[in-house]
Amino acid sequence: MLAVPASADRVKDLVNVAGVRENQLVGYGLVVGLSGTGDQTSQAPFTIQSIRNMLTGFGVRVPDNVNPQLKNVAAVTIHANLPAFAKPGQTIDVTVSSIGNAASLRGGSLLMAPMMGADGQVYAVAQGSLLVSGLGVEGNDGSRVTVNIPSAGRIPNGAIVERPAPSQMASNGEVMLNLKTPDFTTARRLSEKINEFFGAGTASAMDSATVKVLGPSSADRRVTFISMLEELEVDPAEARARVVVNSRTGTIVIGGNVRVMPTAVTHGSLTVSVTERVDISQPNAFADGQTVAAGRSSIDVAESGSRMFLLDAGVTLEEIVKAINQVGAAPGDLVAILEALNQAGALRAELLVI
Repeated sequence: MLAVPASADRVKDLVNVAGVRENQLVGYGLVVGLSGTGDQTSQAPFTIQSIRNMLTGFGVRVPDNVNPQLKNVAAVTIHANLPAFAKPGQTIDVTVSSIGNAASLRGGSLLMAPMMGADGQVYAVAQGSLLVSGLGVEGNDGSRVTVNIPSAGRIPNGAIVERPAPSQMASNGEVMLNLKTPDFTTARRLSEKINEFFGAGTASAMDSATVKVLGPSSADRRVTFISMLEELEVDPAEARARVVVNSRTGTIVIGGNVRVMPTAVTHGSLTVSVTERVDISQPNAFADGQTVAAGRSSIDVAESGSRMFLLDAGVTLEEIVKAINQVGAAPGDLVAILEALNQAGALRAELLVI
């Protein structure tokens, strides 16, 4: 007899530790040094206002009756993700996007801009030269060629962390493990594996998505404890039977656990062709008549031979596909068959149409 090896996954691939998460940051700034592709200030007054405020901070006052026409400046938004436990002085990548009518940000540099979290506090400061993968070229006759998106770019390591994000991990030693794919069976197996390795009573499944683990209260010992947790291997539960249909591309993905009830399916197609033509009635040369045009419609109905196939109870995915292919069903017909099976209650799977 041959033993079938079990497919075990590491705990770190199955769960997220509660409190260990990224935080989103956003900011507003100015990109300068553009080659005439910046905002048209007549249509983006906020760019002029930002320039005035910046120059005022440097001791330069622009007269109120002067309207600077700056084509090498663009107002932008900056966003980034602040990793968990990021410390002051570390750098993170930022993405810069134009919010005005700038044609391109290629060659520009972002001036120092604070980045705030959802609580309104500044957590990072961004500045640096942009890397723009897009390219846009426009001719005098209005013709235009655009490659990718030139109005957005990135600054690798473009922001310096100024404040660490508050940690939400419990300080009493409790470690909450949140399953990426909630499942009662996986949660039970995970808690049993932890209790088997660390001792009874260490872990308990709270619900289908959360397993509570009692760990050490000391910070350094808790890091070692979580590291050991992540390296454990657990056999996750089998995936739910599901059929996913992409109606735009015609892509169909059928899971291996899909089953059907005893069903008879008839597959055929009905084609209706309508042809319009115009007949001309021309009178004789010496007749006192007029040329008349008369329309004539021709309708043809053709029905291909319908074929019926039988699906037994509990057939596998391979048998379903083989039976449908034998009758020559196209992908569009397969979608209709699956929807019909689902409506009839014969499809023992979740049908998801996206």
